Amino acid sequence: MTPTAALLSCAGRPVGRYTYRPASESRPYFHPVTTLGGVAVTEERPADHLHHLGTSVAVPDVAGHNFWGGRTFVRDQGPTVLDNHGVQRHVGWKLRDPDGFVEELSWEADDTELLREHRTVAVAELSDTAWVLDFSFSLTNRSGADLSIGSPATNGRPGAGYGGFFWRAPKETAEPAVFSGSGDGEEAVHGRIADWVAMTGDGWTLVFAGATEETRRDPWFVRSNSYPGVGSSLAATERLPVPAGATVVRRVVTVVADGRLDRATAAAYVRRAVTA
Repeated sequence: MTPTAALLSCAGRPVGRYTYRPASESRPYFHPVTTLGGVAVTEERPADHLHHLGTSVAVPDVAGHNFWGGRTFVRDQGPTVLDNHGVQRHVGWKLRDPDGFVEELSWEADDTELLREHRTVAVAELSDTAWVLDFSFSLTNRSGADLSIGSPATNGRPGAGYGGFFWRAPKETAEPAVFSGSGDGEEAVHGRIADWVAMTGDGWTLVFAGATEETRRDPWFVRSNSYPGVGSSLAATERLPVPAGATVVRRVVTVVADGRLDRATAAAYVRRAVTA
């Protein structure tokens, strides 16, 4: 049987399962991802959003095609079920090791390749209780024509600028805390540009940071009230043009830690993670 998943290890312990040929999903994704202590920090197909798949690159609008899943937000109409879904197909490995991989993917819709992705993932130990997932992706327009990336926000739904690197955390009895270097709570971090954003739950903390200047210019999409999720927005308020042959590159590092980190510790880990 052809393998469909790759396992990542850090400090001799398994920390992530990457399903690269899903049986029924539209894109590869990480789940479960765990702390070094074994606490799960991702969720797959939760009841509130069945199309949320752990950690992945998900985009709701690539030239009108849905690479996010679920309904599509249509201007003046709202969330609508459309036959416009694309798929991210695993093309092959350039490198595959226990602590990371380099992968090629094809973003396809209507039997046409719109984007070719070069994805690089690596893990590194930061301490006895923390490790970092370094996730970069480059999207090259292979369609032969200019296209653009959008979001529900660019299609008329204010505040819903999601699309890009996205992490669905586990929903627990208590709402997770979210904070950045300068603010606390969803309202203080959602839709804003910040060097890093942290989310803490029951025995775990995730700290997300843009690791390139261009990535750091993308606002953060943050949810803690309705569900726990954090993403880096490619098209927060306006569409992102991708001319024919052009490439969009982003890199996000995520600190995965046991326990609840305070602001100073989160910032210190980010400084180490970006150079790890």
